[in-house]
Amino acid sequence: MRLWHGRVPIEKTDEYERFLIERAVPDYSSVDGLLKFYFTRKDDGNVAHFLLVTIWDSLESIKKFAGENPEIAKYYPEDDEFLLEKERYVQHYKIFYEG
Repeated sequence: MRLWHGRVPIEKTDEYERFLIERAVPDYSSVDGLLKFYFTRKDDGNVAHFLLVTIWDSLESIKKFAGENPEIAKYYPEDDEFLLEKERYVQHYKIFYEG
């Protein structure tokens, strides 16, 4: 499981959601090995937190998406218009049980 987090000013959240659906979803979906994904949002005052949770079949599949250093976050040029900062790293977790 790969977790990416980003913060966006609240006035740009709806536009960022649309951007993620139109730009990121097709990109993620084009990679063999992506099993499932959740794009989530939590509004918190004047900022919204976006958490992208992606489930992959292997680290090799993640590398197809993110590159040879999969712990480094992947960004699109358009992210500069929305994000308050670009976090350098993502987090990876091994799923050891699913109910």
